[in-house]
Amino acid sequence: MIRGCQLIGDRDSQQGTETFHTLAAASGERLPGCFHEATDDEVNTALELAEAHADTLRFLSILERARLLELICDSVERSRHEIEERCLLEAGYPSERVGMEFERMIHLWKVFANEVRLGHGLDARIDHSDPDRQPMPKPDLRSMRVAVGSVVVFGASNFPLALSVGGSDVISALGAGCPVVVKGHPSHPGTSELLGRAVLRGIQDAGLPSGIFSLIQGRAHEVGLALAKHPFTRAVGFTGSLRGGRALMDAASSRPDPIPVYAEMGSVNPQFVFPEILTADAEGFAKQLFASVTMGNGQFCTCPGVIVVPDGADCDAFVRAYQKIISNSGAMPFLNPGIAEAYEAGVADWRTSCQAKLHRSPQRGGPVLAEVSWEMFLVHRKALLEEVFGPSTVLIRCPNPDAFLEAAKMFPGQLGTSIHGTKDELTSVAKPLLAALQRFAGRIVINGFPTGIETAYAMQHGGPYPATSDPLHTSLGLAALARWARPVCFQNVPEELLPDALKEANPLGIRRLVEGEWSEATRSDL
Repeated sequence: MIRGCQLIGDRDSQQGTETFHTLAAASGERLPGCFHEATDDEVNTALELAEAHADTLRFLSILERARLLELICDSVERSRHEIEERCLLEAGYPSERVGMEFERMIHLWKVFANEVRLGHGLDARIDHSDPDRQPMPKPDLRSMRVAVGSVVVFGASNFPLALSVGGSDVISALGAGCPVVVKGHPSHPGTSELLGRAVLRGIQDAGLPSGIFSLIQGRAHEVGLALAKHPFTRAVGFTGSLRGGRALMDAASSRPDPIPVYAEMGSVNPQFVFPEILTADAEGFAKQLFASVTMGNGQFCTCPGVIVVPDGADCDAFVRAYQKIISNSGAMPFLNPGIAEAYEAGVADWRTSCQAKLHRSPQRGGPVLAEVSWEMFLVHRKALLEEVFGPSTVLIRCPNPDAFLEAAKMFPGQLGTSIHGTKDELTSVAKPLLAALQRFAGRIVINGFPTGIETAYAMQHGGPYPATSDPLHTSLGLAALARWARPVCFQNVPEELLPDALKEANPLGIRRLVEGEWSEATRSDL
């Protein structure tokens, strides 16, 4: 049941007198449910609860922590029908997309539970003492990662399931041993509340204090800033706009005790296309690009928002093919009116300020290809390389493939980028470009598009600013656990006082780095 409350541990709270409603993305009609804006007192209570139970979660064994994630997963699955039903209304996504995102969310709970059980996130390391070493004895050194404390996570607008209350940041933070306070996104507060209640039921099933999780709702920016500035907040996870991420970064850095903000903010994910792949099949490439650009109505941080193509007949053929696809396409609902308005404003600015030639759907809010010359790109590159959130792509006609390297120098930090070419092109001329792309991109794709993120050990979903606030970490993939734990070294600590992960007998049976070599796991269930 949706009550429009803050979920502060096991308590529903409605202290705020200000309320808001949410709209159906597809129809614009008001949806059932009146949601209360969080008060400063509710923010404070949620973080006080998190702080009170931080040690409980921090010192929970990895087996108990993995079991917690599994029980929450089970609870979320039991509520699937009502969660999906509300999500369909609030997000306006097709049922297939909502179903796929729900499955992805469930998958995340399961794979992170397994990763926690394996103990990889502890990063246990041991260097034995050598009292006879000259000229100085070597001490016994052992290190592992420990939870940073209470974490604030901001739900994303474009992934109401997999990057929100039940999403990757929440899962990885709990898996690392951190209590979590979630700021639900105001575009889908009903979905957030249903997910939040399911998470709390899973925590109760695990027999753990419900205060390790709270859900705060509200539209006011002040609520988010209060969460980031609170003295009990030790780290922040955010997926959203550059403006929102920057505000949180500034708030966190201005604290008496600055804290990390792991913000994923904006990216145009440039596509560099060598000509022979268009010569071979311009129409086929156009179809593939269109499918990537319109996935989720372009409301993906990995949407290919810029495509760089050498000018000429091959480029002309691609434009004709893409224009034909666009002319037969319609418009899909945006997540909220604000995104829709910003999309139209951004597209209009390309035409009026950047002299772009627009190829667009006959319907307002539909897909757009904005075509610019190389000369116009050089003049207006700052505006053309800013993300316009939605199903749009800027086509840059460059003089020849040699100009790819010059173009690559102009891109700020990006989440992803791609090179498209035939086998001969990739082996003969693409190597310098591949080297250049490493300067600004967190992920480089060959003959594919960056949409679609695999949850794997090697995944990097993060890049230099402004794509993210911290290119050293990933927000997706199993390495995401590392954001919420810091290394602690134990020097000459007696065996009986060491954490189990660092004891000589290895009672956890986990894989550890001992004297520079990885040991084998010994636990039977690993």
